[in-house]
Amino acid sequence: MTNTSLSNEADDYQRIEKAIQFVETHYKSQPTLEQMAKSVHLSKFHFNRLFKRWVGVTPNQFMQFLTLEYTKDKLIESRSLLDISLDAGLSGPSRLHDLFISFEAMTPGEYKQMGAGLDIQYGYGTTPFGECLVASTTRGICHLGFVPEEGRVESLNQLRTAWPEANFVNNTEQSIETINRIFKVEPSKLSYPFHLHLKGTNFQVNVWRALLSIPEGKVVSYQDIATYIGRPTAFRAVANAIAINPIGYLIPCHRVIAKSGATHQYRWGSSRKKAIIGYEAAKTS
Repeated sequence: MTNTSLSNEADDYQRIEKAIQFVETHYKSQPTLEQMAKSVHLSKFHFNRLFKRWVGVTPNQFMQFLTLEYTKDKLIESRSLLDISLDAGLSGPSRLHDLFISFEAMTPGEYKQMGAGLDIQYGYGTTPFGECLVASTTRGICHLGFVPEEGRVESLNQLRTAWPEANFVNNTEQSIETINRIFKVEPSKLSYPFHLHLKGTNFQVNVWRALLSIPEGKVVSYQDIATYIGRPTAFRAVANAIAINPIGYLIPCHRVIAKSGATHQYRWGSSRKKAIIGYEAAKTS
């Protein structure tokens, strides 16, 4: 995938997100293809072509991936995978991800310093799910977040709040290179893994580690993750840890949904969460 194609996908995504928002608002009336297209000011023909260019399936096929019936079935299917993983131990399924992602957590002492003495390189780039901000220390990626409606300033403020004592250096070239590796290179073709530098409590880090065991195209519930880490009654604390995941997409918090099958509660917007889930489902179906 070239930089140009990534840029085209990012442009496509803006319309797709608006269409998903339209469906979220009007889901009871089951909008037609023509109504979805009209909501983003496109003809039915061009809207259909837009979706196929972005994800390879039609809008109607894509929306099927977001129905409660589909997500409930996926929850049941994925739970059986987690059961196997529990039998193997937490580290077992994580090995599937070792060639793709590795990480280290800050020590308690480093955590208390809130980034003091750290240089953080940051920058923006385009993805199939809109613009994102990525940031790295010398030890790995410490932040990946999608730019909210409020814009880049708000996105950068969120990063600075997480690392208030760090020194921030704008490095667009490095950031675009990192973003392109994340979104345009298949994991099997990566020459070296992504290394993440995480700042969180032991509990939060354990939750984030567990998320790495959810395969692409699958979804699990918050309760499933709580059981998976050996804290079956702590699903609310699990949900809180997932809500502040600092590294979107690579740590796939978007693959965790409500036990009912509902897809919501995402740091970067429920529409984007639906878009990523549908995108991955289309790729793996």
